[in-house]
Amino acid sequence: MGFIEAIILGLIQGLTEFLPISSSAHLRIAGEFLPSAQDPGATFTAITQLGTELAVLLYFRRDIVRIITRWFQQFGGQKGAHAEVIDRSHPDVRLGWLIIIGTIPIVLVGYFAQDYIRSVFRSLWLVAIVLIVFGIILGVVDLLAKREKSILDLSYRDGVIIGVAQMLALIPGVSRSGATMTAGRALGYTRPAAARYGFLLAIPAVFGSGLYELVHSFGEPEGAYGYAETGVATVVAFVVGYAVIAFLMRYIEKRSFLPFVIYRILLGATLLVLLSLGILNPL
Repeated sequence: MGFIEAIILGLIQGLTEFLPISSSAHLRIAGEFLPSAQDPGATFTAITQLGTELAVLLYFRRDIVRIITRWFQQFGGQKGAHAEVIDRSHPDVRLGWLIIIGTIPIVLVGYFAQDYIRSVFRSLWLVAIVLIVFGIILGVVDLLAKREKSILDLSYRDGVIIGVAQMLALIPGVSRSGATMTAGRALGYTRPAAARYGFLLAIPAVFGSGLYELVHSFGEPEGAYGYAETGVATVVAFVVGYAVIAFLMRYIEKRSFLPFVIYRILLGATLLVLLSLGILNPL
């Protein structure tokens, strides 16, 4: 059943990574209902996220190439009589710096809080509560927030605040996309702008975490799933994740996050009931 379970989990990872409903929470919950009835683990989760981040690279490839090119051009000065002068105030250069600076909070906390990430944070009691609380916060912020700023208006202050919000995604149930989009909406950015920056901001953090877990998994006892199963799940997550990004970016152009808010609350409440009845083991 290993490969079948891995495909199911890869499908779940791809479906939930970019929606504000927390992929890590869904993998944690789904693991309890599969035949093996076990937590897929933080390592499996981090590695399969490499697949969904590859989907981000592919979908936003033009943005990424442009940002990287502009960012390096700030160090090269003007080249040629008709070349454009690039300085730190250019939106793409600023965005490049913000992605770097905004990644620092989650890197520091992710490194120093490893013991909590692998144990306390994965309690289903915590997951259920966080799903509900952050779902309500997302709904209230999205309802009341202004919708004026585009990603070109992103300031260093706002970029860092959203980076700090991303740090909360280390707790399953928060949702990386949910946290960054909530912060972005609270700061007055449109849904597409908040989502775009959140997806770009996640690239270095997720790749760093995934590669770190992959390297440190060598020589260690295999977890819930071996390398082959994890690899299959990662490929499935990439394919499904790309389709979900395309869907979400179209959806949020004209629609709110309300369906996701309702889903989070219902899922969290259901989880609390199952835990209270002893049907699920919280750890």
